[in-house]
Amino acid sequence: MKFELTVLAFLAACDGYKILLVFPVPSNSHGYLGEGYVRHLLRAGHEVRYIAPIHIKNPPKNLRQIDVSSNFNLFPATDIFDLSKMIHKELNTTHIAEVLQLMYRIANGTLLHDKVQELMHNQNERFDVVIAEWMFSELYSGLASVFNCPLIWSSSMEPHALVLSLMDEAPNPAYAPQSTPTTATLMTFVQRAKELWMYLHVIYNKWLYTAMDTRVYEQAYSSAMAVRGRSLPPLSLAKYNASLMLGNSHVSAGDVISLPQSYVAIGGYHVEDTVPPLPKNLQEIMDSAKYGVIYFSLGSILKSRSMPPKLKKDLLDLFGGLKQTIIWKLEEEIPDNIYKNVHVVSFAPQQSILAHPSCVLFITHGGLLSKIETIHFGVPIIGIPVFADQFLNVDRAVQKGYAKRVDLDYDTPDNLKVAIAEILGNPRYRERVKALSFVFHDRPVPPGKELVHWVEHVVRTGGAPHLRSPALMLPWYQKMYLDLLVVILTIICICFLLVKWSFSNRTGAKVKFS
Repeated sequence: MKFELTVLAFLAACDGYKILLVFPVPSNSHGYLGEGYVRHLLRAGHEVRYIAPIHIKNPPKNLRQIDVSSNFNLFPATDIFDLSKMIHKELNTTHIAEVLQLMYRIANGTLLHDKVQELMHNQNERFDVVIAEWMFSELYSGLASVFNCPLIWSSSMEPHALVLSLMDEAPNPAYAPQSTPTTATLMTFVQRAKELWMYLHVIYNKWLYTAMDTRVYEQAYSSAMAVRGRSLPPLSLAKYNASLMLGNSHVSAGDVISLPQSYVAIGGYHVEDTVPPLPKNLQEIMDSAKYGVIYFSLGSILKSRSMPPKLKKDLLDLFGGLKQTIIWKLEEEIPDNIYKNVHVVSFAPQQSILAHPSCVLFITHGGLLSKIETIHFGVPIIGIPVFADQFLNVDRAVQKGYAKRVDLDYDTPDNLKVAIAEILGNPRYRERVKALSFVFHDRPVPPGKELVHWVEHVVRTGGAPHLRSPALMLPWYQKMYLDLLVVILTIICICFLLVKWSFSNRTGAKVKFS
């Protein structure tokens, strides 16, 4: 009997869960993160329904996909991330209001998509857990309410106030900033004032979208909830109902700050367990690079072809004058390329290039995935940040000692030349990134296995209520002890009035006696 129970328990443990995975942002970098979840969860034997704008080709039978590629129409990347316009200051890609507006449109387009609505209205659909990417929008929290299952947020960035406030409370901006790196030193008075202003500015802009978010939330979910015979909880409650947050972060790449137990850092889970082999042409180039390879890529969203022609030519002349071999991810051919050491490719298998022992330097835009990969493979970087969190990512890398920063303008080639000479001529950059790479890999389990463990833990424990922070149950004025302050001030006022009344009576009595 004991043996039979053991076998039944084993079989029950092997049963896969049905998981709804939502990664709606139409960009390759976010697609890589979503596909990382798919890969690990499928390998663990679970069934995944994947809502994303980029489809996985030749999917296995336990993966079903909902195509929301129409989101690309809401995300005009060519216009938003034009390098020429950025250099000439015609675009401001760091303005929080524009970011929120963009993510609002993507959430609206995803949730009101016909196929997503069909999924929600199908009463036969059941899921054990919903995993949704948080990207400046909490609107996807309603999916867990519709399917009456736990919610897990996936954060694509380093932990910051907006994401941590969903799980516990916002950290103090004096030591957990959103725009100033704090890895090496404490912030100055001016930096602390700036960070407080940035935090309040973001909160204010999020508040401005409250009515719009509520309208989309009710429009997206009310009908599906009615079909299932339940009422829709308000967005103000649903967004705090997550059991867990899985963050694309690791202490080797970011700052050291206090994190709630319901936040789990799984940075690096998107990196392939086995690095794919290089294409034959790149393999030959890297194998024969006598002085090493410098890899230059501005990521998947930014297109190097949108650089001003003069800047491209100056960069080409710079690279051609180096003794190292250059692999430049550029989405166009350079017909007048006379430099035999410069190899232009339209697509670069980044992880495979960084993993090759000949790669001595990575010139990058500073995206978080690229930053994690360079630590994973132990390659120093030169960061050319352009938008969003790239400035903070690069500044953190500089403070950690394995990077140099070069800003994007017409002086970039000259400044880049100096930075290349510094990094390749000073062994401390490579030594530092190798030390951080050891920290990155020195974990009890790889990040992919940790991801699977915590997803399964949430399901097995019925939503992991034991991880829920009491901070979510207290109103803001109680967290700040304002109610206690009112009591203290009231007592002080009463004491003051009593003393004043007492002295007044004594003075009045003396006057009357005389």
